[in-house]
Amino acid sequence: MSTFLPAVFGENMMDVFNDFDRDFFRGFGRPEHMLYGKNASRMMKTDVKETDEGYELDVDLPGFRKEEIRLDLANGYLTISTEKNLENKDERKGRVLRQERWSGTMSRSFYVGEHVTEEDIKARYENGVLSLKIPKKEAPKVPEKKTILIEG
Repeated sequence: MSTFLPAVFGENMMDVFNDFDRDFFRGFGRPEHMLYGKNASRMMKTDVKETDEGYELDVDLPGFRKEEIRLDLANGYLTISTEKNLENKDERKGRVLRQERWSGTMSRSFYVGEHVTEEDIKARYENGVLSLKIPKKEAPKVPEKKTILIEG
């Protein structure tokens, strides 16, 4: 039956019930799977490049607006999080057979060091790619303990 139905990206567009059964029963214990379906493992792909000055990250976030992306820095971890809400504005008449848009949140964290500050990180979002530049910062040197000799 599925060989006669249209397929996009190797997925059968009309296989609604098999997708539901598989995703619903396999989704337990993996909440991200339930939010993003079987494509969850392909979300937020990141390239990390090391330079002499620091690190450059390119994070794929197609379909997001800049306002839907949040960057937080706490305890040396940079967290990139997104939130997508679906609003049903489809005014066309008819019954929806399959909707391939998702809503939910996702996040990913990277350890950048406890001495990196928000001002150090440069972020730009263009054409669905979040580009980050994070400098290499070493911990401030702790003064060495020196012993004073006592004469006498």
